[in-house]
Amino acid sequence: MNSAVSAAPVITIDGPGGSGKGTVAGILAKKLGWHLLDSGALYRLLALAASQQQLAFSANEQLLALAKNLPVQFLQDQVLLAGEDVSLTIRTEQVGGLASQVAAIPEVRTALLQRQYDFRQPPGLVCDGRDMGTVVFPNAELKVFLTASVEERAQRRYLQLKAKGEEVKLASLLQEIRERDERDMGRATAPLKPAPDALILDSTQLSIEQVVQRILDQVAERHLV
Repeated sequence: MNSAVSAAPVITIDGPGGSGKGTVAGILAKKLGWHLLDSGALYRLLALAASQQQLAFSANEQLLALAKNLPVQFLQDQVLLAGEDVSLTIRTEQVGGLASQVAAIPEVRTALLQRQYDFRQPPGLVCDGRDMGTVVFPNAELKVFLTASVEERAQRRYLQLKAKGEEVKLASLLQEIRERDERDMGRATAPLKPAPDALILDSTQLSIEQVVQRILDQVAERHLV
């Protein structure tokens, strides 16, 4: 990694599913004119590709080879897997659940590390996930841990899916989110937790705009732009 790349500042936004970290990261990257890494998309893409190829969700050679050579393209408004637009498919609850299983495999996380490092380019990088500030970019200039109550996160997801015309039950979503939280926080490798020096923001009672502004205030305070 050359010095210009390694010197590019990084803002990490970690947190559980439904906390709003993806939306916040996207807005921040656009406002700052920085690169964006949706690390969760990588795991969702791997889970989708493995499912399509009927690969076992275990640390087997085929899955690890797929992780290292995943045919992915991130475009401005699309995510392509082997040339196919899967932007909507990878956001389904089913793929999200599979991604959580894949992400719990230590060897998979290791295989995807270099892919994530490569996103660090000038003028800077905003990335969101579950271990961005603790494992992938532990020396990031600003680390944020964005959370919200389980009930609020389930309600947000419920409204999103309903808006897409999907038939969902709030109680089922609540249970799925609780199970995913337990799996993400309890895994042996890179468990979901805030970095010791992370700014912890609870978005339960905050709007997206308020969360973004609080982070921008920190960006200005730390002279990152």
